[in-house]
Amino acid sequence: MNGPARPTRAELLAAAGRTVPDLIAPGLRVLFCGINPGLWSAAVGHHFARPGNRFWKALHLGGFTPRLLAPDEEAELLRLGLGITNLVGRATAGGAELGAEELRAGAARLAAKAAAARPRVVAVLGVGAYRTAFARPGAAVGPQPDPIGGSAAWLLPNPSGLNAHYQLPDLAEAFAALRRSLG
Repeated sequence: MNGPARPTRAELLAAAGRTVPDLIAPGLRVLFCGINPGLWSAAVGHHFARPGNRFWKALHLGGFTPRLLAPDEEAELLRLGLGITNLVGRATAGGAELGAEELRAGAARLAAKAAAARPRVVAVLGVGAYRTAFARPGAAVGPQPDPIGGSAAWLLPNPSGLNAHYQLPDLAEAFAALRRSLG
């Protein structure tokens, strides 16, 4: 598992504002929704690509993939009934650069994507962003009471290596709980 090449500093700076294409198909089991792409992901063109991001490890340890995938193997997720999108499309150095209005607009776009693709579950990765985007200040990790675009909603912790509240075993268990809920 090598993954995409390491971007240069200039490539990272040039990635600000870029997008990473959605990985969506009709009828997915789970559509994972990140907050927004980081500069690293935008520079290499793959979701959750920064080496410290734990998405791919949590996805595997949670039982969604038969082996640990690299970010540049993300297209393999579609065969497993999984997809990836973001609340906000533009890449930033950090989620703190996003305002509440931008997150709320992202929630509306996510609902439209879910309504069109009809995944069984939309899993948002990031508690704070979810609380703001969906006006649910008390939301906690796990199933959510309100669907997103007609799909069941689930809240997962942000897998960024900067999220010290959740270590990899905790993330893996949160992902596994979602997988078990699918039956």
